[in-house]
Amino acid sequence: MIRKPKQMSESMILGVVLTLAGGFQDAYSYNCRGQVFANAQTGNIVLLGQNIASGNFQNALHYLFPLLAFLAGVYLSEWVRELCKSFQKLHWRQIVLAFEIVMLAIAGLLPQSLNVVSNVLMSFACAMQVDSFRKFRGIPCATTMCIGNMRSGTELLCRYHITKDPELKRKSLHYSFIILVFAIGAAIGAVASQKFGNPAIWIAAGLMLLGFILMFVKEEIQGETE
Repeated sequence: MIRKPKQMSESMILGVVLTLAGGFQDAYSYNCRGQVFANAQTGNIVLLGQNIASGNFQNALHYLFPLLAFLAGVYLSEWVRELCKSFQKLHWRQIVLAFEIVMLAIAGLLPQSLNVVSNVLMSFACAMQVDSFRKFRGIPCATTMCIGNMRSGTELLCRYHITKDPELKRKSLHYSFIILVFAIGAAIGAVASQKFGNPAIWIAAGLMLLGFILMFVKEEIQGETE
């Protein structure tokens, strides 16, 4: 028997929690913070270009700042990984989640007049998450956007139909499940934004806090036959 450690940071339950939060944030930022996408930076690039082409330079800044914040978030998460990877009491990914929780908590306090700042905080948090949590159950996966998951899931489904390898089917269903969870998170985010307004983002922060706590669970040991 080969015994392999299974990190909680790559577990399905954590993936579900973070994906719910990812879908929630995108719906919240679009519905409650000026129709800007916290996670989908491709959409922000399109809207940035459209506003520049139309001469709406002030509106263009609403999309430029979140893009720059996303880049900064990825940059910071890499530094957190490098500086904190040897910590014993906290996993470096828990430190990333702590940053995210604080930023989302602040975003929920800001009035509508500071939507740009709120979107910057959320894009920064999203970037840290997407850079730090890249794999669940050994399968590369994104928790804050769907296009890569859609491509990978469809590719694996096609390969399954060609080869009849059941492992490819399992992986394809994994991606389909994550996409469904993201959609559920977005639906909850849309409803919560309408009902609670600016503080609704604290629900996503609460999901991340749950993820932070889950990561204190010790690594599970899975037995596998040689």
